[in-house]
Amino acid sequence: MNQRDEQEFAEYFAAKRDSVRRTAYMLCGDWHRADDLAQTAFVALHRRWKKIRERAATDAYLRKTLVRAAIDESRRPWRREWQTEELPEPPQDGFDLGEQVVTREDLLTALREVPPKQRAVLVLRFFEGLDVGAAAKALGCSEGNVKSQTARGLTNLRQVMEKEEVARDGRE
Repeated sequence: MNQRDEQEFAEYFAAKRDSVRRTAYMLCGDWHRADDLAQTAFVALHRRWKKIRERAATDAYLRKTLVRAAIDESRRPWRREWQTEELPEPPQDGFDLGEQVVTREDLLTALREVPPKQRAVLVLRFFEGLDVGAAAKALGCSEGNVKSQTARGLTNLRQVMEKEEVARDGRE
């Protein structure tokens, strides 16, 4: 790439780095993996930077690359985690940092248990704020597929959160 292209990419990277990293975190639930996913997406974008004619499509390309990398990564057998019933530290009595932190952590934990494609749709639709058409374009699928994956993902998310709530109420 020439100097101008490198400068344009550096400016784009600086502007988008944090939001891409947050989206990656919502997809995988781990900051270290989110950094890896964001890096994978930006490296792929850097390779194709000269070939991108319409800069307005850059965000969509980056988002699509990020989602595909997250789905591919989740399929790797060494990435599978095992959930345990008991936490390493016993829960503390009294009020902790607040219900908002618990609620956010519960949501992120439940989101990790939703299948990868459904998780990707939920993150794109509800955390990235994309409409059905934009999510379909980012994922490379039909709008109907996005709608059905959204419905299934929300159903699975509700079931996981209800299960966690029942387990938490039983421990209290």
